[in-house]
Amino acid sequence: MAKKILGYIKLQVPAASATPSPPIGPALGQRGVNIMGFCKEFNARTEKEAKGTPLPTVITVYQDKSFTFITKTPPATWYLKQAAGIKSGSKLVGREFAGKITQTQLREIAEKKMKDLNANDLDAASRIIEGSARAIGIQVVEG
Repeated sequence: MAKKILGYIKLQVPAASATPSPPIGPALGQRGVNIMGFCKEFNARTEKEAKGTPLPTVITVYQDKSFTFITKTPPATWYLKQAAGIKSGSKLVGREFAGKITQTQLREIAEKKMKDLNANDLDAASRIIEGSARAIGIQVVEG
């Protein structure tokens, strides 16, 4: 018989650097999950990623206080900021740009994010990523 699910916890955890400090500790502690067990397993599973890369994580907590988790690809805005070489988006979105990326870079980001996006093909995924770029003030140029 399958385990009964107690709930889901959604967190954005930096790759290979999970610690029991907030927000991880309190979120897991409320459900009675072994916090250090999660941190060690998460760090071991994400050590191949660049340290500090934000990874959206969905933790499934079961009735017997055990857990499983899946990690998704980093947010599109993180990829866009890396490609544009900026720390943060534009303060005046729509009026001034914080950086520029090329169509080629946009397609590469769309390919990386494809499995987490609600898109049927690469063109639709590229349009979604282009909208994210516009939302944080990054200009997409030909090239």
